Amino acid sequence: MPADQTSPTTPRARSRELAASYALGRRLHRAHGTTYYWATRALPRADQPHVHALYGLCRYADEIVDAPDRGSVAARAAALDGLRARFDRDLAAGRSDHPVLAAVVDTVQRLSIDPELLRRFFASMRMDLSVSSYRTHADLERYMDGSAAVIGELLLPVLRPPDPDAARDGARTLGVAFQLTNFLRDVDEDLERGRIYLPWEDLERFGADPRRRLADAPWRAFSRFQIDRIRGIYAEADAGIALLPPRSATVIRAARVLYSGILDRIEDADHDVFTVRARIATPVKMAVVGREVVRRHRPAPAGRDGVAPGAVGTVRGAGGGRPATSQRPLPAER
Repeated sequence: MPADQTSPTTPRARSRELAASYALGRRLHRAHGTTYYWATRALPRADQPHVHALYGLCRYADEIVDAPDRGSVAARAAALDGLRARFDRDLAAGRSDHPVLAAVVDTVQRLSIDPELLRRFFASMRMDLSVSSYRTHADLERYMDGSAAVIGELLLPVLRPPDPDAARDGARTLGVAFQLTNFLRDVDEDLERGRIYLPWEDLERFGADPRRRLADAPWRAFSRFQIDRIRGIYAEADAGIALLPPRSATVIRAARVLYSGILDRIEDADHDVFTVRARIATPVKMAVVGREVVRRHRPAPAGRDGVAPGAVGTVRGAGGGRPATSQRPLPAER
């Protein structure tokens, strides 16, 4: 039987395949997405596999697009298109025996996820094979609709907000903030792949060129500008966290603190993202998640705006450090 067809198996065999697929998603998540992996640990145990499944698909698609051993651009495009077509067929069939898609199809069905969200994701992954840079921030936002904002939408059924429509904008905005943080941290790694996920109009305004791989004065000026922009987007997204149930808010708040803490690390390195990779140590990740879980069970007095003081917290915990939010306004150029 051709490899792209779903083969008939016994219920017991299908159950084993599904369990193996969820386990693969968890391994991929833990190995490659540690920041969000540790935040996910605060979700109810029954919900965690669905996050692992969705992350596993994202990582698997990334590997198709980026792995040097995948062959030519045409070959990688064909493989990605084949994965998208396989997803559509297996979803229509109601199950999959693909090692990654089995859990994804099951998650989409169980949580009634709109499959169009995943098609938008595949479309952005396809762009990576033909687009290597972006002229404006608006151009980059169009790419991030399917590579980042849509991830926030995909997770809403797991997070179970009382009003999904009201929570959608915040989820999308936070997904964008996460990805912009990654783009700044990983600029050197992306250059190795021939891509720049930083708007050229902003780089040129400061006279910065990441291709020099040098944290010179123009680069530091651009990096400060970009960090201000990203922190402003995090601040926009914070209102959406308040629309989530307490346990889900704990997870997203922890992820938000950890991801925004990467910006602190970039500043600590004087904006050198070329020779030093901004990292949050695993013990810190675990401590932040633990602190947010404790916070969920401990009532705190509300501030003047109705938000508990320190509700977002810092990545440096008991050691002090700057807040993960920023009071600086979003730059006017955006």
